[in-house]
Amino acid sequence: MDKPWSGVSLEKIIPVGGASPRGHYTPALRAGDFVYVSGQGPIDPATDQLAAGDVEFQTRLTLSNIQRILEAAGVEITDIVKCSVFLRDISDFQRMNRVYADFFGDHKPARTTIESKFHQEEMLVEIDCVAYKPHHERSFTGVLD
Repeated sequence: MDKPWSGVSLEKIIPVGGASPRGHYTPALRAGDFVYVSGQGPIDPATDQLAAGDVEFQTRLTLSNIQRILEAAGVEITDIVKCSVFLRDISDFQRMNRVYADFFGDHKPARTTIESKFHQEEMLVEIDCVAYKPHHERSFTGVLD
């Protein structure tokens, strides 16, 4: 979707085999050299259903879903510059943070973590992110709309 008045070409990124959106949004959007990933939750891509489990399990699955979307956009985890983490219960922070730290390793993007309520009570975590990768380095494998 190109908006000439904005000066930035916008591309929808929809990964093959990913969870279907639960509302009126796109899984990810490339705007120039940035990729904005919508809030992702612990949706099992095989069943397209919310996966029950503790906060560690849900965090791991959520980050895996984000990784799938980024790969479809030709972006790597190390290209993430900012994450926002939403927890149903802020007392789960340490447990979420252990999984998050294992996932990112030495890469430490900027992050905000807040307590939030979700429509589905079983959902314990949601994460969105912003990645940066200049176009000349791009290797796109997803579907554009």
